[in-house]
Amino acid sequence: MESLILFYILLFLVAFLYSSVGHGGASGYLALMALFSITPDVMKPTALLLNLFVSLTSFIQFYRGKHFNWKVFLPFAIGSVPMAFLGGLKTPNVDIYKKVLGILLIIPIIRFLFFANIKVEEVKKSNFVLSVLIGAVIGFLSGLIGIGGGIILSPVLLLLKWSDMKQTAAISALFIFVNSAAGFTAQLQKGINFSTDMYAYVAVAFVGGLCGAYFGSLKLNQNFLKYLLAIVLIIASYKLLFTSA
Repeated sequence: MESLILFYILLFLVAFLYSSVGHGGASGYLALMALFSITPDVMKPTALLLNLFVSLTSFIQFYRGKHFNWKVFLPFAIGSVPMAFLGGLKTPNVDIYKKVLGILLIIPIIRFLFFANIKVEEVKKSNFVLSVLIGAVIGFLSGLIGIGGGIILSPVLLLLKWSDMKQTAAISALFIFVNSAAGFTAQLQKGINFSTDMYAYVAVAFVGGLCGAYFGSLKLNQNFLKYLLAIVLIIASYKLLFTSA
């Protein structure tokens, strides 16, 4: 019972923090499920479903703040959505799945610890062809592993200076939603194993996402939460990469 309560607390914090920066939180949800020894066939569709609720909530908040840029978003979506569906149809070996997820978790760890507040002084024009190609790669990984891809897209946008922090959050949120929808649709075609606690998962993540998306527009000091989440991700990444559990 205590472990279940701890899981829900961490789930709320993950949804809150990720949505506050425009992310759905799948990498965080997958990390939690890995720590609590939930099987990969349940992890993948569960994370995608939670992503749908949290990322849409986050997108609406950032869109209302007039931070969204269709011209930057569309090329990424064109490349990613069909590839996310294709990736969602694949069923990787359990060991390979865990190792790839463990490696991907390193990206949000670096993001939260070292690149929490990247400042883009001058936004540059995005490249259509390169955006489609990047979107395709991220989309396939998204569908294959069960993430939305925003945690990968965000640093790309910021490092290429194609959007500022708020625009990146808005673009990433919708990017996550469309990829998660494509991946989840593929999962429906294959058949899904849901946890009996799924409705509770969705409710907790949805509330956390609402709070995070709302407070994300405010200048709150979230460093403690970021460090806490980074610790959770580090432990999960280590477990996935270096243990057989």
